[in-house]
Amino acid sequence: MPKPLRISRRTWVGAWAVLCAAGIAATAALNASPAPDPQPEKPVSAECAEYVAEIEAQLAKAKEEGNADDGVLAFTRTWVGAEDCSDEVLDHFGGDR
Repeated sequence: MPKPLRISRRTWVGAWAVLCAAGIAATAALNASPAPDPQPEKPVSAECAEYVAEIEAQLAKAKEEGNADDGVLAFTRTWVGAEDCSDEVLDHFGGDR
C-alpha cells in the first residue's frame, strides 16, 4: 500500500492564498465590467393594452369602494379566440420581479 503524499502546511497556505487572490481578481473584473444594455420593450398589442387598462379601471373602482384594502383582488375574463396577455399583465403589474 503506497504512502499518502505529505504536503507541508506552507504549501496548503500558499495554494489557499493563490485561490483567494484569483477569486478577488475575478470579482473585481466582474464588478468593473459594464452592465448589459436593457432589453427594449416589446410592443403591446391593442387588445392587451385594452385589457390592462380595464384591469386598472377595476382596481381604481375597487379602491374607491374600499375593497382594495385587503390586498387581494381577483379578475376573471374569458375571451374566445383572444390572444394570451398574461406576459403583458405581469410586466405591467409585476413591479420589480
